[in-house]
Amino acid sequence: MAMEVTQILLNAQSVDGSIRKHAEESLKQFQEQNLSAFLLSLSNELVSNEKPVDSRKLAGLVLKNALDAKEQHRKSELAQRWLSLDIAVKAQVKACLLQTLASPVPDARSTASQVIAKIAGIELPQKLWPELIGSLLSNIHQLQPHVKQATLETLGYLCEEVSPQVVDQDQVNKILTAVVQGMNASEGSSDVRLAATRALYNALGFAQANFSNDMERDYIMRVVCEATLSQEVKIRQSAFECLVAISSTYYDKLASYMQDIFTITAKAVREDEEPVALQAIEFWSSICDEEIDILDEYGGDFTADSDIPCYYFIKQALPALVPMLLETLLKQEEDQDQDEGAWNLAMAGGTCLGLVARTVGDDIVPLVMPFIEENITKPDWRQREAATYAFGSILEGPSPDKLTPIVHVALSFMLTALMNDPNNHVKDTTAWTLGRIFEFLHGSTVETPIITPENCQQILTVLLQSMKDVPNVAEKACGALYFLAQGYEDVGAVSPLSPFYQNIIQALLTVTRREDAGESRLRTAAYETLNEIVRCSTDETAPIVMQLVPVIMMELHQTLEAQKLSSDEREKQNELQGLLCGCLQVIIQKLGAAETTKYGFMQYTDQIMDLFLRVFACRNATVHEEAMLAIGALAYATGTNFLKYMQGFYPYLEMGLQNFEEYQVCAITVGVVGDLCRALEDKILPFCDGIMTQLLKDLSSNQLHRSVKPPIFSCFGDIALAIGENFEKYLIYAMPMLQSAAELSAHAVADDDDILEYTNQLRNGILEAYSGILQGFKSSPKTQLLMPYAYHILQFIDTLYSEKDMDDAVMKTAIGVLGDLADTLGSHVGPLINQSVSSKGFLEECLSSDDGLIKESADWAKLAISRAVSG
Repeated sequence: MAMEVTQILLNAQSVDGSIRKHAEESLKQFQEQNLSAFLLSLSNELVSNEKPVDSRKLAGLVLKNALDAKEQHRKSELAQRWLSLDIAVKAQVKACLLQTLASPVPDARSTASQVIAKIAGIELPQKLWPELIGSLLSNIHQLQPHVKQATLETLGYLCEEVSPQVVDQDQVNKILTAVVQGMNASEGSSDVRLAATRALYNALGFAQANFSNDMERDYIMRVVCEATLSQEVKIRQSAFECLVAISSTYYDKLASYMQDIFTITAKAVREDEEPVALQAIEFWSSICDEEIDILDEYGGDFTADSDIPCYYFIKQALPALVPMLLETLLKQEEDQDQDEGAWNLAMAGGTCLGLVARTVGDDIVPLVMPFIEENITKPDWRQREAATYAFGSILEGPSPDKLTPIVHVALSFMLTALMNDPNNHVKDTTAWTLGRIFEFLHGSTVETPIITPENCQQILTVLLQSMKDVPNVAEKACGALYFLAQGYEDVGAVSPLSPFYQNIIQALLTVTRREDAGESRLRTAAYETLNEIVRCSTDETAPIVMQLVPVIMMELHQTLEAQKLSSDEREKQNELQGLLCGCLQVIIQKLGAAETTKYGFMQYTDQIMDLFLRVFACRNATVHEEAMLAIGALAYATGTNFLKYMQGFYPYLEMGLQNFEEYQVCAITVGVVGDLCRALEDKILPFCDGIMTQLLKDLSSNQLHRSVKPPIFSCFGDIALAIGENFEKYLIYAMPMLQSAAELSAHAVADDDDILEYTNQLRNGILEAYSGILQGFKSSPKTQLLMPYAYHILQFIDTLYSEKDMDDAVMKTAIGVLGDLADTLGSHVGPLINQSVSSKGFLEECLSSDDGLIKESADWAKLAISRAVSG
């Protein structure tokens, strides 16, 4: 097999499908039968300069895929397989890879760099391959530029793969020294400098100690700033990428460099090529993001306790920064593809201007208004579009009081422009800006509302007319109508839109049927807007929404009748089915929540359910999600009457719970089980064995995406609440699982915000399960069955309280569970609660909480605990 590997690798790239497939199967078989020989063959192929470039490249890629995968469970599995290989085999593979870094073939070197980093990601955390970094650093002193370049690239990938905690500070210093020296213009070729600059980008996370040292930081910053002036475009672009990363990682260390950075970014934005200019703008967007986060967190009240103070860099740069960004708005591209939304200088400038407005609020308005006034009526479309884009960009940030008088003057002008401007770019941006006005200022508490009975009709006339325009303009007009409707969400019984409802719905349906509705997301935007119109409708317009039911049902029916479609047509049909199921879901939620008999909605439920079952039979994941959500809404609307559909629906429910691959479908299906429990109550009992078996199987699988676990635990609570003491037979399976998950989540080390957020979701799911189980058994003679678990539940709450990293949702659920425990088990659990730290400290903390819901739960828990303790 080793002899044939070159030919197999070449065959795997053949244009002939059958040859390619046979080669791929041979490689897979080789890997499964003899992993050691497989990896040795590939590494020998990669290192050999006699072999064809194409086979070497693919050998490296296959080698990389044998070590790494996107899915976490697969990644862990591959890492374990590598670690369990014979030491001599691993040593030989690694030696080949390091040798390949000296290859004259760039593709072979680059692939080897990536594979070395993947192995480092597996081995360095296990304290293996300690000599690797030393070997790489010794390569840096080689005279051949291509070896230097490949080594720097490897160091960059290594920093991307490995956590900073794994590498000691001495080695970090040596890596940074090698990288920064490699960036020096006096050193080597431009390939070396580019590899070094890209490596620095990945190594910045390792440089905490170095950035805390003034001299070292000054040196790194000087080299980065010099690289932004390189002769090579790619080096300049990479240097600005480094500056962007530095701005977010080391914001608090930037004060003394900001003047110089402004000078080089302004020069790049005004004079450099677009990829470089875009990164220069991105630097300022990144600074805005940092300052918005700091101001949101501390509300401007900085004390000695604040982790990072706000340096107000944007406020200080404002007089020079805003004119620079306004200039970029005039650099639109004549033929920019509206459908793709290609990113260009004008878009980046407008996005940054919007972030600046959010950072400084009212201060931006006087700096932008002269530009708008000067350009809004110019004959050149670029000036009119730039002025409109500037106005739309600054609508989020300044106070409504500051903006409302300006918007009052601008609104009529913009409606006229949307109808009459000869240029599509101007109309597109005008419709987008109207949407922003309705999103941020409509419904805000200002003395003179933006939308009045006088201008409402004019606004609707213009928007409905614009929905007949070219797809990109029509899509933005739909978006503006979406926000217009949303502003009237809580308007009460009568909405200013009610008299126009019939026309609005008809116009949106017409858009969904346009021949060109597939362009610019137009069909999707029309359905999203239709859904929002339905969601924000009042009782007054319910009969009109009711008329929509048979229309949407007929359209869904037609998609199911279509025969012999091409793969492209099938994809479009699946997308349309998803949109129609989503629309039916919103209609069901709206009419199902009303007094349904009044409008006769129930007459359609059998037909709707039949359509959904036919959609499931198509077996398309995206549609499956939408149909599942709609069925959850239908179950809620029909209550116990949903039982008659369960026999036909159950196989699809089970299929959804088994769907590991499309984990979103699995998560949504778990949510629907909760909806069914609430709708059917104890009538769901005949289906519980199958559901619980599948949920327990899901939790035991290492293939399950972690995001599905919290809703599954929560679902245990829904099932227990629905079937009460009948949950008894599942206790011996569910409780140990909850207990081990509780122990893991209580002591989880949250390295970052994402992990902490997930940990809290998991804790909340576990607590909701406990709450449902306790409440389900409350009035049952079998409550004693729960006593063996009481200690563990209390221990979990005690640990959460002592860890001090609960969010508000967990806090509310935890204090509720404490109350449920006391309420269900009464005096039996009184002595245990008395010994618990959470019954005192945690209860007091919740009782004095500013959050009304936490306080309310705590008041109830206090009452239940005092009853239990006093016996």
